[in-house]
Amino acid sequence: MPRSALALFLCAALVLSACGSSTGDRAASGAGIGAGVGAVVGAVTGLSILQGVLLGAAAGGLTGALTDEDFINLGDPIWASKDKPANASAVARVQAGLTKLGYDPGPIDGVQGSVTTAAIKAYQRDNGLQEDGQATLELASHIERKIETAQN
Repeated sequence: MPRSALALFLCAALVLSACGSSTGDRAASGAGIGAGVGAVVGAVTGLSILQGVLLGAAAGGLTGALTDEDFINLGDPIWASKDKPANASAVARVQAGLTKLGYDPGPIDGVQGSVTTAAIKAYQRDNGLQEDGQATLELASHIERKIETAQN
């Protein structure tokens, strides 16, 4: 592999392995991204694609594991995102709870449309919560506790 390609490859692995605050997240994201970059480097240099993938995964994984979030930080990896879209179960729980509390989220179908979002925002506003309109498991639990308190 020419020195310039190796330098470019190592720089890319360093920058791209910076997702996550834990060592495990950084190593995993670095290995995954490094493997992708390595495949490209392997395809355009004298290496085979497999050799590029293996070198990329090793370089990215090691770089991610040996750096910390203060050195390079591209944010949390996508699998650790706290703002994940709500799943249908969470949406249905929120819709059912809102209905019991007198809010109109539309049909209890597990689909978050504009009517459900408006009902969530109204509930959040009425209860001093951050008004983001997101149906999360935390919001479903909050609503269910509110229902339990009202029943006792």
